[in-house]
Amino acid sequence: MLAPELDERGYAVIALWTQDVGENRDHLPQAAKGFPKKFLAEVDELSTLASTARALHDAATRADGEVVAVICGGETGVKVADALSEHMGLRGNTTAGGMANRRDKQVQQDAVKAHGLRAVRSVCGRSWDDVKAFSDTEAFPIIVKPVESAGSDGVKLCRSAGEAEEHFHLLMNSQRKAGSQGAAVLLQEYLKGTEYIVDHVSRDGVHKTTLVWVYDRRPANGAGFVCFGTKCVPSESPVAQELIAYTRGCLDALRITDGATHTEVMMTETGPCLVEVNSRCHGAAGSWMPLARAMTGYTQVSACVDAFLSEEAFERLPDVPSEFLASGQVSMLISYHDGLVESTQFERVRNLPSVVFLEENLQAGRQVEKTIDLFSLIGMCVLVHEDPKVLDDDLRSIREMEQNGSLFVLCN
Repeated sequence: MLAPELDERGYAVIALWTQDVGENRDHLPQAAKGFPKKFLAEVDELSTLASTARALHDAATRADGEVVAVICGGETGVKVADALSEHMGLRGNTTAGGMANRRDKQVQQDAVKAHGLRAVRSVCGRSWDDVKAFSDTEAFPIIVKPVESAGSDGVKLCRSAGEAEEHFHLLMNSQRKAGSQGAAVLLQEYLKGTEYIVDHVSRDGVHKTTLVWVYDRRPANGAGFVCFGTKCVPSESPVAQELIAYTRGCLDALRITDGATHTEVMMTETGPCLVEVNSRCHGAAGSWMPLARAMTGYTQVSACVDAFLSEEAFERLPDVPSEFLASGQVSMLISYHDGLVESTQFERVRNLPSVVFLEENLQAGRQVEKTIDLFSLIGMCVLVHEDPKVLDDDLRSIREMEQNGSLFVLCN
């Protein structure tokens, strides 16, 4: 969604596809109007930073332009965006001080702990022997997940050492959707509490909060952490103030000075504790953007472009969002069924009174799977309405349609 924002401001956009991108190369939301056709060029990451930078320079020069910013457009671009912006002398985050891979969740937890902030108990390794001692001493359940991932990809709540070992080997032997092949696996304590998202944009080490969200995560289809939606949390609330202060400490610990961050924090009985920092904009195909715009008048995407390309516009951004201008939430669309899709019936959601935006992830002729993570959602919608009862009624209707499978028709 950064691409249409930049295009609207008169910038040409080059897509740099990293070696880690995998199937995410095809994840272009419908709302990114005009793309990929409008890309000035599409460049594949080369074997060295110098050759990649040269390829970008050549693509810009052919259009009589120059590269003025390298902005991370997705989770699989974090490492390259940091290294490339540093190599090219452009605005970005340093790779010094052990931050060559700030995607690494163990690197994040170690840095936050060293900064004097609450961090999760964890261990990281590439063989079971590396992590076995942790599973022998930590109370179950525990979390087992890839050290690089996104969208709950590969995350599992394990209730025994045997289950943890089995999932560990599964992760080590499989390619994750948003991680490197052969990357290590993390075992973590299970944090009990409510999970929040704290979105920021930063420039020269000044962090500005764009929104605080609270997750609606529940078990579904055998998975423990399916995201059913997110709600916005008022910045003036005590919980938001505590989360914002803690998150900014985490960003400083990770030496993040520029760009967007999407930080997941668990509010436990003893206070906030980092789940992970994602050094890019809030994802979910941009489904949240109409709600953010309705609530605050701007989005993290527009603020991220401000941070990179307009000091004056960044300075005009509030430190935290003001009192909300509307009410609403994001609802994910969940599948409890699998099979070959004959037709879809998303108009049933689109016609609900409070639905102002709908992103469809499913088409006729495609195979639908039961939803277990963000990658297997069948869609997302934004609901905004002045009457809370209308909002609640529409959400109840959506959940019923999901359960009975009436959002699509399966082939016999």
